[in-house]
Amino acid sequence: MAEPIIEVRGLHKHYPLTRGVLFRKQVGEVKAVDGVDADLFPGETLGIVGESGCGKSTLARLLVHLERPSSGQIRYKGEDITRLSGRALKAVRRQIQMVFQDPYTSLNPRMTVGDIVGEPYEIHPEAAPKGDRRRRVQELLDVVGLNPEYVSRYPHQFSGGQRQRIGIARGLALRPEVIVADEPVSALDVSVQAQIVNLLEKLQDEFRLSYVFIAHDLSIVRHISDRVGVMYLGRIVELGRNEEIYDHPTHPYTQALLSAVPVPDPEARERRGRIILSGDVPSPANVPSGCRFRTRCWKAQERCATEVPALAVPEAFRLAEGSARHDSACHFAAEKRVVPGPGGDGPPGLGARPRQD
Repeated sequence: MAEPIIEVRGLHKHYPLTRGVLFRKQVGEVKAVDGVDADLFPGETLGIVGESGCGKSTLARLLVHLERPSSGQIRYKGEDITRLSGRALKAVRRQIQMVFQDPYTSLNPRMTVGDIVGEPYEIHPEAAPKGDRRRRVQELLDVVGLNPEYVSRYPHQFSGGQRQRIGIARGLALRPEVIVADEPVSALDVSVQAQIVNLLEKLQDEFRLSYVFIAHDLSIVRHISDRVGVMYLGRIVELGRNEEIYDHPTHPYTQALLSAVPVPDPEARERRGRIILSGDVPSPANVPSGCRFRTRCWKAQERCATEVPALAVPEAFRLAEGSARHDSACHFAAEKRVVPGPGGDGPPGLGARPRQD
């Protein structure tokens, strides 16, 4: 296997909680990202999923250095970019670009499309000669499926899907190697979502891009991703190949998350069942000790309250030589899955019954 193009090790981002007006005193901290380990390989798409507030967008901003981590490393081609500044950081930022979530607020309404897509050339003038920039902008518009003659129009003259294409063109301007897409289709209609996802796949092949694709729509992530990381309260709790995560989830949170995906076939939906979690998501300012999912987990035991489970291959699973890793941060990942059913004998509040995968 090729060497990772991006390696994330022990990444933390904590925001201070303060009290007072004149004399602000720190009374705690919000652990938005709290110990993330992950790799991105050349040419692959790493999907990141999880419910709102789990730290997905903060992770995206850390990867493109819009936020500085509290601790940990982000290595790009072996170099820790969290320690860079000045010209060295500017050179790395040229290789790691971002596509933002909201196409309505991520484009400056006072700038023309030509100025928006061509702005990276103002920041990195070495990327394109000044006299050639208009032609390059028009080429980028054509690549993302827009009329090259639209360079003089303003964002308000475009639909949501067209605006997102403009954002993608801007991300491609410097010919990066990595694009971090932070929920790029969540603000779009379903029919437009498919067009944008297909465009991203086409561009990946054409420009040999590596993607970090962040979303909460599990069906889209399954379609576009090679590997998937599932986040919960600032940590990745399960990481593996696309088909392994979706067909054989081992972490209880992943199982509950996938059980909520709508299934059009009523019989298949009844066979699969639904896992209803009890309780609310804990606050990132006051995370539980040990396993942070234990307050909602039907497998939780005393060990879960004292030991933080490592993201690793479960001991009961033997990893065949040459096979892909499937890591799970659960002490009891190898045990039976639990699914809901009428009259189930599972823990109170879950209405669950055991079933072998």
